[in-house]
Amino acid sequence: MSVATTVVIRPRRAMIMCSVLAVALLAVFVVVAVLLRNGNTGVHFQRSDQAAMVGIGILLAAGVMLFAIARVRADAEGIEVRNVLVTRRFAWHEVLSVSFPDGASWARLELPDDEYHAVMAIQAVDRGRAVEAVRALRKLHRAATGG
Repeated sequence: MSVATTVVIRPRRAMIMCSVLAVALLAVFVVVAVLLRNGNTGVHFQRSDQAAMVGIGILLAAGVMLFAIARVRADAEGIEVRNVLVTRRFAWHEVLSVSFPDGASWARLELPDDEYHAVMAIQAVDRGRAVEAVRALRKLHRAATGG
């Protein structure tokens, strides 16, 4: 890798699973909203109730998709980690190592004082891609810190 190399990593299987789940959730809520109107249970569902059901489905689908937006962007200066809601940037000199502990769901950045930061973009379910991603980040870290 050259000094100008930027590595961008996103979870592949999480994106697929979240997309499928989001579409399924939305479909279920739309179908339920449509079918509730025609029931004879004694409860009268109005159009506003149907719209609310679809709205809840949209909100739940959007919430599920939050887990698919994880991303890592690393270059010679540092690493930017975007997890579910928060994006943080670390200079390489702040990072002690990039690790993937046995049994962990995702990689992590080891920080000083026994702290760490989860890297949800590198997930165990991605198997070979996760290994290559950790190797690429370790290579950038080694090049930046000289060790």
